[in-house]
Amino acid sequence: MSRASLDKKPHEVASMFDGVARRYDITNTVLSLGQDRFWRKATRSALRIGPGDRVLDLAAGTAVSTVELATSGAWCVACDFSVGMLAAGAQRPVPKVAGDATRLPFDDETFDAVTISFGIRNVVDHEAGLREMARVTRPGGRLVVCEFSTPTNAMFATAYKEYLMKALPRMATVVSSNPDAYVYLADSIRAWPTQSELAQRISSAGWSDVRWRNLSGGIVALHAAVKPA
Repeated sequence: MSRASLDKKPHEVASMFDGVARRYDITNTVLSLGQDRFWRKATRSALRIGPGDRVLDLAAGTAVSTVELATSGAWCVACDFSVGMLAAGAQRPVPKVAGDATRLPFDDETFDAVTISFGIRNVVDHEAGLREMARVTRPGGRLVVCEFSTPTNAMFATAYKEYLMKALPRMATVVSSNPDAYVYLADSIRAWPTQSELAQRISSAGWSDVRWRNLSGGIVALHAAVKPA
């Protein structure tokens, strides 16, 4: 088992996720206190997809998020650079492709919409990843980034950071196949930019009409944007 550093070397991050793949879904549900299902549904709703749309679900892991997106009737493909994660979701009936977010294995303007949930934080160069997402999206296409963020209430933020530093690693010891990976998770969340800072980076990567909505008091934020026509 391994734990990646905040340098986010791709081989370290991929190896770490390979190591947690077997119990990844149940661990997420336990550590999020069941909120993960709500966040997936909110992401699908924000993406505004339906039959006839081609959708890329990037950093899709075991493809549980891709299956949720596919309930819209859209054609959805799961992409992740952890082969172990994709293998753990092999039974889920959606197409799966191994790929690096900074060098996506798709042609220009392939998709009507692209989304990444709890994955952009793990990309070694997330601004390069955002540019790649724009490259493979058609003009007028949509982006939704679902990611851990900064709670808006100061007292709640303090309690949340306490959870990240102490409770989350302890809970992971019980349910995860690699508890050390969740120490990295907590560290990477604390180091992640605020809602407004991420919005600026999305805009700088070539997306327009960038906006965000907080979920669960700002524990998670949905950032939405459009590729200029």
